[in-house]
Amino acid sequence: VQLQASGGGLVQAGGSLRLSCAASGSIFSINAMGWYRQAPGKQRELVAAITSGGSTNYADSVKGRFTISRDNAKNTVYLQMNSLKPEDTAVYYCAADIAGMDYWGKGTQVTVSS
Repeated sequence: VQLQASGGGLVQAGGSLRLSCAASGSIFSINAMGWYRQAPGKQRELVAAITSGGSTNYADSVKGRFTISRDNAKNTVYLQMNSLKPEDTAVYYCAADIAGMDYWGKGTQVTVSS
């Protein structure tokens, strides 16, 4: 199983980015999927998560600005990020619970300039 993330980049404060993460390989079903981020010198933190049924959970710092969604047919999770702030700058990682095992994608850099 592999998770491939894309969509990171450089954006000005107030701008938007959309991250995508597609799971591939021998997959029967995917339980929760989510996005984490790690800024320099800080611990990795949960940004948003979504269950197979569509229930979502967000970090307080991104509520109202970020939206997580998923396409179960494509085994893909998305993170729409609006009103970006410099403090959102980090490497963003996608993760998935597949048959009880956790899988991680390689990070994608998001940089927000002030």
